[in-house]
Amino acid sequence: MRPQRLLPLIIATALFIENMDSTAISTSLPQIAADLGVEPIALKLALTTYMLALAVFIPVSGWVADRFGARRVFVGAIAVFLVGSLGCAASDGLGQLVAGRFVQGMGGAMMVPVGRLVLLRSVEKSELVRALSWLTIPAMLGPMLGPVLGGAITTYAHWRFIFLINLPMGALGMWLAWRHVPELRQAVGPLDVRGFLLSAGGLALAMFGLSAIGRGLVPGAALAACMLVGAGLIAAYVRHARVHPHPLLRLDLLRIPTYRAGVLGGSLFRVGIGATPFLLPLMLQLGFGLNPLESGLVTFTSTAGAMVMKAVAPRILHRFGFRPVLVWNGLAASLLLCGFGLFRADTPYPLMVGVLLASGFLRSLQFTSINAIAYADVDQARMSQASSLAAMAQQLALALGVTIGGFALSLAGALTGRPDDAPINFTFAFMTVGLISMVSVLQMRRLAPDAGAEMAGHAQAGREVAEPKAETRPQA
Repeated sequence: MRPQRLLPLIIATALFIENMDSTAISTSLPQIAADLGVEPIALKLALTTYMLALAVFIPVSGWVADRFGARRVFVGAIAVFLVGSLGCAASDGLGQLVAGRFVQGMGGAMMVPVGRLVLLRSVEKSELVRALSWLTIPAMLGPMLGPVLGGAITTYAHWRFIFLINLPMGALGMWLAWRHVPELRQAVGPLDVRGFLLSAGGLALAMFGLSAIGRGLVPGAALAACMLVGAGLIAAYVRHARVHPHPLLRLDLLRIPTYRAGVLGGSLFRVGIGATPFLLPLMLQLGFGLNPLESGLVTFTSTAGAMVMKAVAPRILHRFGFRPVLVWNGLAASLLLCGFGLFRADTPYPLMVGVLLASGFLRSLQFTSINAIAYADVDQARMSQASSLAAMAQQLALALGVTIGGFALSLAGALTGRPDDAPINFTFAFMTVGLISMVSVLQMRRLAPDAGAEMAGHAQAGREVAEPKAETRPQA
């Protein structure tokens, strides 16, 4: 089997267990909260802690892979993720669950970016869109099966088994990776220890402060201190990166227009998408009275639409190019996300399922386009740093989405004087995150009309010789 098919399918095993785990947990939040004796919204800590661990440790993933070899790091990362899964299954309180999720995040921080790095270095750019589609089709099975499987396990067994089902798939992924993933290495300088401490400390404190807002879990003064100190450490890292010869995160990559659009614009879009696995199951179960299995059967349709899109995304990009797709598809996907807030308990299920199916379809096209355009103009020498920075921004945006979604839900409850699970509060929350996603379109509009032409195989790439240069410049 060719590398653009074999490697994505192997790497997808890691994405499968990660995505299935996260979506299964989201479906089971009310039952986990009842069992642990906490409010469902408080469990956003279990979601954001995982994403926080990803954001903290992803920056070193590129250096570690270059230093010790991609295959060894990838296999070890799956093993760490499985250890965290066992810890989550054995937890008896919110603190233990959060600790287990943090360990899972440490493993996930290496799995996804290192796996993507293997693809970026093993596949030609002209084949990258197709390779990413092969990678994400199997990986999408996780979020498609996760809501249904999580709902069935929670309804008929116990939520702890959600974490235990990771073990056999993870073991299979380790075996396949050890046999087929190349041991890619590259000469690297010494680890930027100061940069790691500044970025890790800043992200950890800032994200913890944001995730705990509004529930009385931590005193307000402590939260303010966490966010201020975190912001100060992040600012210190920015100054540090400008003068260090080998910074942990190369912020100068953001000067590349296509990379900047993929990272900054993609992060804005992911804020809304990150809130969806948290808000949607809560609305269906607490607001509409569905049980976990019924909720899972409704939400999985979104991922089914995403899987369909992965098969046709390369052809759409070939036909229209990156810029029109990222602008118009991003706008449509954001509007549908806002529309989730208009669902009510008496909304016909066919209509609800149809909206979720279309949303998954458009969301998948946007993600495929964002993930590809980010690397269109990055050279191989900086590919590992580019992968690490993009992966960190992605997880930070998803964590911020959960945080903003939970805060918007609590704020709406305070403004309306109704319980947090009132439908009107979910309307406000979905509108908030949907509008944030819509802002990403402004960044995408700045792309050149022929951006990513080589990756898309777009006809415009072949016409560049015949067309005047002025016609391919970015529009003002």
